[in-house]
Amino acid sequence: MVNQEIAEIFYEIADILELKDVEWKPRAYRKAAQAIESLEKDVSEIYNEKGIKGLMEIPGVGEALAKKIIEYLETKKIRGYEKLKSSLPKGLYELMDIMGLGPQKIKLLYQKLNIKNLKDLENAIKKHKIQKLPRFGEKTEENIKKAVELHKKGKGRFLLGVALPIAEDIIKELKKLKEVHKINIGGSLRRMQETIGDIDILVTSSNSKKVMDLFTSLPDVTRILAKGETKSMVLLKQGIQADVRVLDDKNYAGALQYFTGNKEHNIVLRGLAIKKGLKLSEYGLFNKKNNKMLLIKSEEELYNKLGLKYIEPELRQNNGEVEAARENKLPRLINYDDIKGDLHLHTKYSDGNNTISEMVQEARKLNYKYIAITDHSKARAIAHGLDEDRILKQIKEIKKLRTKFKDITIFTGMEVDIKGNGELDLDEDVLKKLDIVIGAVHSGFKMNKEEMTKRLTKAFDTNLVNIFGHPATRIINFRPEIQFNFNEIFKTCKENNIALEINSFPERLDLRDIYIRDAVNNNVKMIINTDSHDVDHFRFIKYGIAQARRGWCSKNDIINTYDLSKFKKFFNIR
Repeated sequence: MVNQEIAEIFYEIADILELKDVEWKPRAYRKAAQAIESLEKDVSEIYNEKGIKGLMEIPGVGEALAKKIIEYLETKKIRGYEKLKSSLPKGLYELMDIMGLGPQKIKLLYQKLNIKNLKDLENAIKKHKIQKLPRFGEKTEENIKKAVELHKKGKGRFLLGVALPIAEDIIKELKKLKEVHKINIGGSLRRMQETIGDIDILVTSSNSKKVMDLFTSLPDVTRILAKGETKSMVLLKQGIQADVRVLDDKNYAGALQYFTGNKEHNIVLRGLAIKKGLKLSEYGLFNKKNNKMLLIKSEEELYNKLGLKYIEPELRQNNGEVEAARENKLPRLINYDDIKGDLHLHTKYSDGNNTISEMVQEARKLNYKYIAITDHSKARAIAHGLDEDRILKQIKEIKKLRTKFKDITIFTGMEVDIKGNGELDLDEDVLKKLDIVIGAVHSGFKMNKEEMTKRLTKAFDTNLVNIFGHPATRIINFRPEIQFNFNEIFKTCKENNIALEINSFPERLDLRDIYIRDAVNNNVKMIINTDSHDVDHFRFIKYGIAQARRGWCSKNDIINTYDLSKFKKFFNIR
C-alpha cells in the first residue's frame, strides 16, 4: 500500500533528522506519518480527486510534506530522503529499531566506538566496550544485549496489522476475476496471530492461469519466486512473501483446514482420523481402506466427521481446543461485530490527531453506543498530557457535545500514569470528576516482579481506576513485558471492579492470549479498546477482538459488548 510506503519513509526521515540533532522537524514528520498510515483512502486517490489541497487536509501535512508525497507518487522516490540516507553509514539506521537505542545513544556509539551496524554492536557488547562509555555502564550494556536478542528474534516476522491489510488488498484484486469462485487467507494470518511469517491465499477457480498471471503482476510484487499452474510465490515491496494456491472445489475445505491449523493442531486431527479409519491430508479426508476421498463441502463438515464441533480458526493452536470440541465445551467466541463502544481514545488535547468532535463522529459512523475520551495525564509531558485546568476545560467541552450528539454517550476520562511509587498522576478530587479512569504504566519498566506488583496493587486499591490499560506495556519485537504477579493483579482487579484492557493497537496487542485465557478462567472482566490517536485507528478494533478470540473470550467476558445501562452499572457511572 502506497500509504504505508510513504509513512515508513516519513518515519525514517524523522529518525535520521533526530540522529542529526535536528530539533522540531522529526515530530512533524512522525505526526504526518501516523496520519497517513491510518488513512483508509489511498493518498493517490486523494491527490487525483483534490490535488495538493486534498493532501494538505491530512492532519500534519503542510505544503512541504504534500510536495514530497506528490514526488513519491510520480517518481516512486523522494530525493531529500535518498540524500539523507546516503549521509549515514550503511547499517547504522537499523540500530534505531533496537529498544533503548535512541538517536543520541547511537550517535555516541558511532562517534566513540565506530559502531556502524548490528554486527559492530554485537562485537562491542562481547568485548564489554559499551559499559565503559559515559552514561552507559554495565546495566545499560546488559539491557542493550537483551534488546539485540529480541530484535533478532523478531526479524522476518510482520505485525498482524501490517500483513492483514496487504493480504486483503491481494484478495480484493483477485476477486475482480470472474473466474475466481472461492478465496480465503490461510496459515497464521487466518489464525490472527500477533506476527506473521508470510501470506497464504487459497483460491478455487475455473482458470488458474488467469489467477496466477494477475497475482504475479500485481504492483507490489518485486520478485517472482515461483510461478506454476497451481502455486505461485512472490516477494512484495513490504518485504513479505505471499503464496497463492489454486485448488479444485472438492479439495478446498480440506486444504483450508490444513493450511489454517498449526502443525500440532493438525497432528492431533490426523490422529483422530486414523482412529476412525480415515486419512487426513491437505487434499481432504479419505477412507483409509480404499483411499476414496470423502466429499466434504465445508470445514464444519470435516470437523464433524472427526467427531468434533467446529473449531474457529483463531483457536487452532493445540491448546486444548480439540478436547473441548470433542466434549462440546468450546466457548461461544465474541464476534467481530459485538463491540458497542471504544473507551480509550486520544485527541488533540494530548497526542491525538483529531478533535473530540471528530472522534465522536467517527464512532457514530460505527454505530457505537458510547465512547470515552481518555487523553494522557500531565506526567506524559512528551504527549502533552493534561493538567487539572485543561482537564476541567475538556470536561466542559464534552458536556457541551453531549447536547449536540444525543445518539451516543460521551464519557469523560483520562489515561492516568501509575507512578513508580504506586501513586496516580492526578489528585483524587480531579479523578472523581471523570467517568472513566485508565491506569497505565509508562515508565519504570525494569522494576522487579515484586516491586511492580506492589506498585500496581497500591494504585488499584485507591478505588479510582476503572481500566488497567495495556497491562504488560509491551511493544511487539521492541519492548518486552513488564514483570508482575499476574494472578495477584487479576485478583486485585476483580476485587476492585477493574477491567483488564485488551489493547488493539497493532504494535501492542496487549494482553497476550495466554493471559486473556487466564483472566477468562478467573472470571476477570476485560475491555477491548483501540488506543486510537486518529479517527482511522478505530479500525484496529478487529485486532483486539482477534486477540480476545484467541484467548477463548465469549461476549460476556468483554464489558464493552454490554448495552449502555449494563456498562454504566459495571463501572458505577451515574
